[in-house]
Amino acid sequence: MKHLILIGGAMGVGKTAVSLVLKKLLPNAVFLDGDWCWDADPFVVTDETKTMVEKNITYLLNSFLHCSAYENVIFCWVMHQQKILDDLLSRLDLSVCKVHLFSLVCSAETLTNRIEGDIAAGKRMPDVLERALARLPLYDDLNTVKITTDDLTPLETAERIEKLLM
Repeated sequence: MKHLILIGGAMGVGKTAVSLVLKKLLPNAVFLDGDWCWDADPFVVTDETKTMVEKNITYLLNSFLHCSAYENVIFCWVMHQQKILDDLLSRLDLSVCKVHLFSLVCSAETLTNRIEGDIAAGKRMPDVLERALARLPLYDDLNTVKITTDDLTPLETAERIEKLLM
């Protein structure tokens, strides 16, 4: 049985770092970051671009799920509303896999420190901090397993997810 592992969380919480480590820990794993399906400059949010990114993600995830080379399909994206998760899952062929839903969370202080470090390093724009902090409490209401990353490295977080898959 294949595993579809969805990892959500606010910007800066560690989704990509954890997913990259998890890809190495799990056998026959493939990783898709939702941001890769919408990496544009300028970044424009319209109904058209939202539809486009949803189609991109759906196509790629279904392709991975149907490919015999992969046992573990890892996807990370902000996914801060239950509707986003539900809509995504409704477009995927879940008959071929077991679904695992995770949200990475941390304190506002930890998130601020991480994002400010990324801003200082030129990895993020300053407006990300306010948006990330606003989304952080939304994960409490999701039907996902929450993993608090404040005092965890990406490896430790990925190992926790790996244990929960068994």
